[in-house]
Amino acid sequence: MAQNDPALWIFGYGSLIWNPGFPYVDRVIGELPGYARSFCMRSIHHRGTVEDPGLVLALDPHPGTRCSGVAFGVAEAEAESTLDALRERELVSSAYLEKMLPLELSDGRRVKAVTYVVDPDHVQYCGGLDLEEQARIIATAIGGRGPNCEYLFNTASHLRELGLADADLDWLATRVAELV
Repeated sequence: MAQNDPALWIFGYGSLIWNPGFPYVDRVIGELPGYARSFCMRSIHHRGTVEDPGLVLALDPHPGTRCSGVAFGVAEAEAESTLDALRERELVSSAYLEKMLPLELSDGRRVKAVTYVVDPDHVQYCGGLDLEEQARIIATAIGGRGPNCEYLFNTASHLRELGLADADLDWLATRVAELV
């Protein structure tokens, strides 16, 4: 492995895209087969509270689908501290499961990446909410990292900038902007 070759890959499909919070040596568009991005997890820390939960994106297994996002390559020297920081951030309530999953990068490489997917058996899982209900929740919830709508707007706009527009997120961003 060359000095700047990534020792660890991280897949970002939500806030990691626009706020990774760790140093990286490579950043490439990637696709994760078999999973769909959706607001299927109640947020009781970062974008909501226990009393008034918000919603955050998670990956739900859906055979035949693909989720586009960003693969971040992390250098060997930063790998351990990056994983520690990500675990503190993403596993705060154990609603996510940390998995090493195969990614297909836009430059043709295939890598295994640390990916946080929802635990469908966790109390915070809420898959299947209709878009209007998601919009109402996102429009009002606020958590430790700020308003839930900010999370949605940032994610949707960064996906569009990368050419990875997500129809549900675009609809939600428009609807939530009307509600706030």
